[in-house]
Amino acid sequence: MSTGSLKAAQAALAAEHAAVYGYGVVGGRVGEDRRAEATAAYAAHRARRDSLARTVRDLGGEPAVAAAAYALPFAVPDSAAAVRLAAGLEDRIAGVYSDLVRAAEGPLRREAAGALREAAVRAVRWRGSGVAFPGLAERA
Repeated sequence: MSTGSLKAAQAALAAEHAAVYGYGVVGGRVGEDRRAEATAAYAAHRARRDSLARTVRDLGGEPAVAAAAYALPFAVPDSAAAVRLAAGLEDRIAGVYSDLVRAAEGPLRREAAGALREAAVRAVRWRGSGVAFPGLAERA
């Protein structure tokens, strides 16, 4: 694999660390009606994070470690803000997996495409609407 694949995998790993942290906040603020959805997303991001750490090692890198805390893009005082945060986390994840799709090939590329698709679906569920090209439109 190329150094581009390793760099993109590291970026995806860092984003997954941030998503796991962010979903901890979401889970604490989201309404009871969406708590199961937040818990499922948290578990999915933890699994992706762990898988990416193995991928980075397989590519010859040292996996990025999680920060002790992450700056949130806005205050999350209530359930509505938690839902917005969850959608934003998924947009960010879609963006880094889009980069990994471009940089990788073979099984890693297929895995990244699957993660991009899952993030796009979760974003639609949180937001209630989607974008034409998940992982790309958010950068405009």
